[in-house]
Amino acid sequence: MPTPAKIRFQRVRQVLQQTVHRYTPTLQKPLQNENKHGQKVAVQDGVNALSALDARLAKPVLRMAVFGLVSRGKSAVINALLGENVLPTGPLHGVTRWPRSVYWQPSIDAVHDLDELPQIELIDTPGLDEVDGEVRSSMAQEVAHQADLILFVVAGDITRTEYDALTTLQEARKPLLLVFNKIDLYPDTDQQAIYDVLTQLWRASGSRQPNAALAVDDIVMIAADPMPMQVRVEWPDGRITHEWEKLPPQIDDLKHALLTIARQDGTALIALNALREADTLETDIARRAIALHREEAEELIWKFAKYKALAVALNPIAVLDLAGGFLTDLVMIRSLAKLYGLPITQHEARKLWQAIAKSSGTLLLSEVGTGLLLGTGKGAAAIWSAFDSAGGFSALISVMAAQAGASGYGTYAVGKAAQVYLEQGCTWGPNGVKAVMKDILKQIDSESTVSRLRQELESQLMASSSR
Repeated sequence: MPTPAKIRFQRVRQVLQQTVHRYTPTLQKPLQNENKHGQKVAVQDGVNALSALDARLAKPVLRMAVFGLVSRGKSAVINALLGENVLPTGPLHGVTRWPRSVYWQPSIDAVHDLDELPQIELIDTPGLDEVDGEVRSSMAQEVAHQADLILFVVAGDITRTEYDALTTLQEARKPLLLVFNKIDLYPDTDQQAIYDVLTQLWRASGSRQPNAALAVDDIVMIAADPMPMQVRVEWPDGRITHEWEKLPPQIDDLKHALLTIARQDGTALIALNALREADTLETDIARRAIALHREEAEELIWKFAKYKALAVALNPIAVLDLAGGFLTDLVMIRSLAKLYGLPITQHEARKLWQAIAKSSGTLLLSEVGTGLLLGTGKGAAAIWSAFDSAGGFSALISVMAAQAGASGYGTYAVGKAAQVYLEQGCTWGPNGVKAVMKDILKQIDSESTVSRLRQELESQLMASSSR
């Protein structure tokens, strides 16, 4: 029987595959304007990226990226977790020059059941104060974007540069653990002291930056590579010497924290990160797909606006004007979706029309009111024209023109609003990227380490859905 994690990944992959299939017709359509060949290539690249994302989920990996300044012991932290010196470390400034990744296979004693965990990848990064500023920022953002969990390593007094880096990484909206390394050299430091320092740095900035203390989900105290201890050695011959003894890493608290997150929320974090990446890709694909057919869409919207205006002008019955106008708007929405290769059913088109009416109610309400008022006036003018051919006919023409203008403009507004919705990729459907993301967020325990991520993403989704 499939586990909840497997069911979750199956649903995410299904969403990604549906999105790829959605844009296939767009890529198959011949271009009417060869100047837009670059846009079509970009759509193809986006679709390929979605396919690659789907393939990646076939063997899900939880990515943990380790950041920090030079000489804070980032590589040593990874080596301590691995239990062997896989990554080079040393006193030289900047041993790590480019991001490197290794896979972590925790011991059975640490997790009891390896089947409970996804595969874990640890990503080592260069010191944030080491490489060129622009390169450093771009590299850090790319790695943070790809990661599912961020570890930020500090040692000793936290500097302004470290605080700035923390606030930048906070923008990635990923679970963030602050790892205080070299606790053997700073035995008086505790978690509360670190939170206090972060708050002081925030206040010193004049509160212009986000409070990094609120972005830290947990603080873990470790000594990845403790300083050797001098021991006294007494020999059988009576000699006494002093030697330096290497101490084992104090890493158990960090192991426990990471494995708890991996066990409780690992699959959810992987799925959420994939969906967020898919959401960004889909939004860009939809925008470019629409750009491919922008002129055709404008012509289509104007055509429906003119047809509706003409039909309303010639029809003497107000109620039929409103019913026919509503059906015209629905047909236009579905025609636009078909043009862009985005599937919308009659039911979805009706819901979209209602959403547009709600968000721009004044405009469409005025169209309805104008339709009823002018429709009644149009009928009266038609009756009057039967008795007074000159004045009645002139009044009838004026009322027809006013009502046609109001109706045509209303349809044009609906068409433009529908176009904006389509540009966002129609991702609020029952099987859309955002809908699945909301379902996964509901499954995250409110008491877990990643609860802050849940709150931030839910707020972001609510803001997105209200636009």
